[in-house]
Amino acid sequence: METKAPAVKTLGELKKSGYKSKSIKDELRENLIDKLKNKEQSFEGIYGYETTVIPELERAILSRHHINLLGLRGQAKTRLARMLLDLLDEWMPVVEGSEVNDDPLAPLSRYAKDLIDKEKDKTPIAWVHRSERFAEKLATPDVTVADLIGDVDPIKAANLKLSYSDDRVIHFGMIPRANRCIFVINELPDLQARIQVALFNILQEGDIQIRGFKLRFPLDLQFVFTANPEDYTNRGSIVTPLKDRIGSQILTHYPESIETAKRITAQEVKSDEGRNKQIHVPNLAKDLIEQIGFEARKSEYVDVKSGISARMSISAYENLVSAAELRMLQQGKKQTIVRLGDFAGIIPALTGKMEIAYEGEQEGARFVAEHLIQAAVKTMFDSMFPKITKLEKKEVKGPYHEIIAWFINLTEDFELTENMSDEVYRKQLDKVQPLNDLLDKYQPVKDVAERNFLKELILWGLAGNNKLSKIKIDDGLGFTDAYNNLLNNLQ
Repeated sequence: METKAPAVKTLGELKKSGYKSKSIKDELRENLIDKLKNKEQSFEGIYGYETTVIPELERAILSRHHINLLGLRGQAKTRLARMLLDLLDEWMPVVEGSEVNDDPLAPLSRYAKDLIDKEKDKTPIAWVHRSERFAEKLATPDVTVADLIGDVDPIKAANLKLSYSDDRVIHFGMIPRANRCIFVINELPDLQARIQVALFNILQEGDIQIRGFKLRFPLDLQFVFTANPEDYTNRGSIVTPLKDRIGSQILTHYPESIETAKRITAQEVKSDEGRNKQIHVPNLAKDLIEQIGFEARKSEYVDVKSGISARMSISAYENLVSAAELRMLQQGKKQTIVRLGDFAGIIPALTGKMEIAYEGEQEGARFVAEHLIQAAVKTMFDSMFPKITKLEKKEVKGPYHEIIAWFINLTEDFELTENMSDEVYRKQLDKVQPLNDLLDKYQPVKDVAERNFLKELILWGLAGNNKLSKIKIDDGLGFTDAYNNLLNNLQ
């Protein structure tokens, strides 16, 4: 909860208050130490990094290092950088009117020094909240040294009638204006080499160089860089001397378990309470959403070097709920349940979040998305039910014999359509009595929504193992036994 700014308004009052200047790195370090002593989480809401990234980040802060977060897209690099704000003091005093957040007890700019010389202890003080002590720049090819560090401003020189040799004609760039702040440069390899070189002195010595001016300007900054290792070869690289000046390079990673991935998605997904009450999402559906991401990260159809962002699962989840919501609205119902068939609605969320490899381009983005969904279903099916072996003795009846026999004896089409009401959908699945028997033996869940989702998962799993055929129809899917379907196709 934000508190009111301190009542101190002048330099004299600030001195009497006992305030002592400290660098931003010392601020971060001291506040982190306090959190650790109080057993508080230093980076709350970041899941999956508890034993990997966060301890490395904490060590970097304790060491007063500049930091480079290196990892693929969607690995919370920028979020981690922004969360450093929580480790700053809530309020910071500056000389009022300063462009570069001058410390009243250790001024840098000519403006602040002249004002303090003139006003002494009456120098006005302003307070900056920690939420405003963050600057961020996305590295793009059009970024210039003037943007980041500064340049001579001819208009200022003309208005003030000053010579270009006077340092008051300098217009400070983003970095000096972020003095005593956290400064983040995203996608550092995209920054042109000559611009990276301009950062050398700032990182090592804390001073800046603008045009011909020799400024001893010891900036106080906490730099955080983010980079994607794929960019090193595709678009650019971090020049070696700059990398040498970054104290800690920390590797980020994707969630290592379904449960961690689900927590991230649940935290980030856009939803509202009313919609959550109307649309029930089975836990298995949430697991399947995350499993699709895991399948994509090892698929031959996807360029895994580019990475599969956590945003893919978030967007897919939102689309999945919207697919069920659309059916509910079209039918004029007040509630509905997510089905496995609704996963057809997440395909647009998948195709836009993946870099397709050559093999995938040959098949098409939609095929790749459908393949990943089926692969995820198969993985879940194999983990929950007995695995299907390719070679089975005819005289031995396996656990799926009754289900396959039911479809062999089927006299009418078995279809699960998108616009089928929940009641009709349930009755359609209940027709396949062997599904109930299989569930009772291997997954004896009582919840109706979970059971129906599992029943459809079994049908998809059997189709993925070539024991049934899954056929696309205009508004959904049909299932039939594999042998009869093969005969029909041959006729």
